[in-house]
Amino acid sequence: MEKSYKEILPQITTFIFDVDGVLTNGLVTIFPDGEMIRNMNIKDGYALKSAVNAGFNVCVISGGTNDGVRTRLEGLGITDIYLGAHHKINQFEAYLKKHKIIPSEVLYMGDDIPDYPVMIKVGLPCCPKDAAPEIQKIAKYISHKKGGEGCVRDIIEQVLKVQDKWNGQFDAKFD
Repeated sequence: MEKSYKEILPQITTFIFDVDGVLTNGLVTIFPDGEMIRNMNIKDGYALKSAVNAGFNVCVISGGTNDGVRTRLEGLGITDIYLGAHHKINQFEAYLKKHKIIPSEVLYMGDDIPDYPVMIKVGLPCCPKDAAPEIQKIAKYISHKKGGEGCVRDIIEQVLKVQDKWNGQFDAKFD
């Protein structure tokens, strides 16, 4: 019997995310000079930083090549950033080998066809609510949030809470 996604959360050591459609809503604003601007959710950023601080491996693999995206991710403490990745499986395999990571310990969140080859290899394939149907079909967890609207925070928070590593946890009694 296949494990539910909640049964896999305790084994996760590594988070890998796509950018466009996951960390962003997939929309780009194109300026007359050709520069493309993306929006990222600050709550996703907080969760990414929390995962890094908690000692998780965090990696981003994207087909996009925006320098602003790299700057933002580096500012969150992410050091493994693969941009311009048109065959994501190559970067995925190199990353696992470099860090001696077992695929079953990896959570990957993607939203579209280029993510498919990686998602079928990982322990916990995830996607935002608005992912392509082919991706939703293979995902073990579909966030209730859309891409760029907190889906990254959603899944990171679940993993960190299950592993008692969420720095937002507190015991408060409200009267």
